[in-house]
Amino acid sequence: MTADRSLLCLGMGYTARRLGRVLSARGWRVAGTARGDDGVAALTADGVTAFPLDRGRPLSQETLERYDAILVSVPPDEAGDPVLDTMHEALTAARRPRWIGYLSTTGVYGDTGGAWVDELTPPHPTQARSLRRLEAETRWLDLWRHHGRPVEVFRLAGIYGPGRSALDSLRAGRAHRVIKPGHVVCRIHVDDIATVLMAALDRPRPGTIFNVADDEPAPPQDVITEAAALLGVEPPPEMPLEAADLSPMARSFYADTRRVWCGRMKGRLGVTLRYPTYREGLRAILAEEGGAG
Repeated sequence: MTADRSLLCLGMGYTARRLGRVLSARGWRVAGTARGDDGVAALTADGVTAFPLDRGRPLSQETLERYDAILVSVPPDEAGDPVLDTMHEALTAARRPRWIGYLSTTGVYGDTGGAWVDELTPPHPTQARSLRRLEAETRWLDLWRHHGRPVEVFRLAGIYGPGRSALDSLRAGRAHRVIKPGHVVCRIHVDDIATVLMAALDRPRPGTIFNVADDEPAPPQDVITEAAALLGVEPPPEMPLEAADLSPMARSFYADTRRVWCGRMKGRLGVTLRYPTYREGLRAILAEEGGAG
């Protein structure tokens, strides 16, 4: 990657901030948005050029023209996609950005009973939030199909990393080992997402959808067991899903199960995952934290 390049993150959340730190260290100029003034102030305090962004405060075409690339991680809401609803004209007209990446979710595939899916598998979302994601994906790709804007879509598996992993759940007393026979979850370390996005920035492929997941779909209780072993603590007891005291949101993650194949990520982008399974990922997180239990 060359220096003197710039990225604007629409929605400077967990993944975008991790990517931004890596790119800043490589000489990129990175900016981001937050919904409220407190969020803008927090980004500014971290040295990030920050803009407010919500339905009442969209960014102008002039602002978009300051950046070579745009990463979009703002989720759709019940009214639609807040960015496209308020900035469609500006995004269509802005000529400088040569890459626009939209972060979506593998949830758009819905429930396959554990069967493998790839980017050619027709999406069939079963959750309302995943249906909204698919609708937003379609609208972002329409910017490429109808206006020639360089949009790519990244369907991310469950994101984990420092401060957001089974290690943290165990320490906080929030971990469960809920058993649903046959249920597996696909996941991806946040640093591997950054690697994928940097490869895409170097080799743009407008109009392409990429799955982003690690190599081992696994039952969630196995991840908790591994994290407990690393921390030297007893894992929580196993319990059947039917007996688990879960919030409706937490329970919804047991409704769908699928295995996600990422051939495009590896073949077209040439990405080799640093953390091909949750085992390597959890060990790296613990090492980054200094081995704290």
